[in-house]
Amino acid sequence: MAKQRGTRRFLRLAALTGIVSAAAFLAVAELLALLVARGASPLLAVGSFVIDIVPQPFKEFAIATFGEYDKIALLVGLGLAVLIASAIAGVLELIRPPFGAMALGLAGVLSVAAAVTRAGATAVSWIPSVAGAIVGAALLVVLGRMLRAWRQGVSAPSRTEAGVARRRFLLVGGAAAAGALVIGVGSRVAVATTSSIAAVRRALRIPEPRTTVVVPAGAELDIPGLAPLYTPNKDFYRVDTALTVPSIDPGTWRLAVVGMVHTPLELTFDELVGMGLEEYSVTLTCVSNEVGGDLLGTAKWWGVPIRDVLRAAGPAAGADMVLSRSVDGFTASTPLQSLTDDGLDAILAVAMNGEPLPLEHGFPVRMVVPGLYGYVSATKWLTELKVTTFAEDEAYWTPRGYSAKAPIKMSSRIDTPRPGSPVAAGRVAIAGVAWAQTIGIDRVEVSIDDGDWQPAALSTAVNADTWVQWYVDWDASPGTHYVMVRAVNAVGEVQTQERAPIAPDGSSGWQRTLVTVA
Repeated sequence: MAKQRGTRRFLRLAALTGIVSAAAFLAVAELLALLVARGASPLLAVGSFVIDIVPQPFKEFAIATFGEYDKIALLVGLGLAVLIASAIAGVLELIRPPFGAMALGLAGVLSVAAAVTRAGATAVSWIPSVAGAIVGAALLVVLGRMLRAWRQGVSAPSRTEAGVARRRFLLVGGAAAAGALVIGVGSRVAVATTSSIAAVRRALRIPEPRTTVVVPAGAELDIPGLAPLYTPNKDFYRVDTALTVPSIDPGTWRLAVVGMVHTPLELTFDELVGMGLEEYSVTLTCVSNEVGGDLLGTAKWWGVPIRDVLRAAGPAAGADMVLSRSVDGFTASTPLQSLTDDGLDAILAVAMNGEPLPLEHGFPVRMVVPGLYGYVSATKWLTELKVTTFAEDEAYWTPRGYSAKAPIKMSSRIDTPRPGSPVAAGRVAIAGVAWAQTIGIDRVEVSIDDGDWQPAALSTAVNADTWVQWYVDWDASPGTHYVMVRAVNAVGEVQTQERAPIAPDGSSGWQRTLVTVA
């Protein structure tokens, strides 16, 4: 029994050596990433690689389950995977050396592959992972030898040898753990501090737009529980592929317009803003929005029409698509017609609800295109517009099971009453929002307990690109009731009842919700 306890103790210590060695690996890599290649952090590089390769169903599950915290969930999951794998490596190094060190070396190879294939990788992006793997593997070899010497000393006639080996192991292991903690945490803090662009954003002064959105009287209904006409920046949904929010200085930002154009362009931030800003009211919708979901929002955007930029470049005959590229490597395929149409306010946005774009929403420049789901139009942290063809180029999500072209489907949503929140019997407001970007909403209809459709009262529309609010006054009786909603657009088309999943081009169907009346 004592021997078994001793064996378990050394196995636990071996697992700990693996964790400490992996921590040293990451700490050295983070330090060198800070010094020579900030985008080459192994954990972030591997996390970004996972985001790129994850199958579409898992992506939708992550968004539905974690929402805007999906990146945090991924990092936590990666951290747990690293913890478990490093513990296994430590045990292997104790019982089957040098397989534990080889496992850390393999982790280094995978980290290098992830780092050098990322967008923005440089000639030195391999250095952090290689150096970290060497240090981590070497430390694991040393700690493994010390631990084996300790274990052998325990069974020796004299316990002196075991005591010496034990002290050496604890001294070296403790020093390595402390060093890894200080260096690793310090490096991440330094990266966050020195690369933070928040202060630059706060100091940025963007010229007032030449025109502003006129919000008509009656555009916003004062009903508790109803989404506001304009979504506050802090509440605006976020869905993107960036594991960490890119930090881009407007002073060094450049937009390249390339591809099938007569005159390739490169614009600075000041040159873009100098073209003259206008204010636009546009509702954005994510293709991952389920029927009745909240992955949509409305804002006032300041920006420059993309058609003006493309006109200066002169798209060549035969081009039918613009491949927009983000600094993090994401690309979107937008029909060229949508960006050059004089009747469509597709813009390069620099401000959101009266302030510079929030960092997580694309600072300093992003695209906003009414009527198209974000994955084919709303590129954040924009760096390039490539005029091309759908036959020649594919965007990020197209080979991952999504359509290359994705107009937003007309839809409607019930905001109040909410399922699970009983209401008192009597006069109750059923209210929500409806949208049909670029066309506009003509009417909204509500059915209670599968009864006849009754018209809802609508707010006054700001424009065809902005959602409208709606409500119905209902004399609610005690019990459970089903409420259903549908919209009709300005050309008389009725929102389809047919249910469709998110992939390949957005969900559809009527929202039907259960309301409990007390």
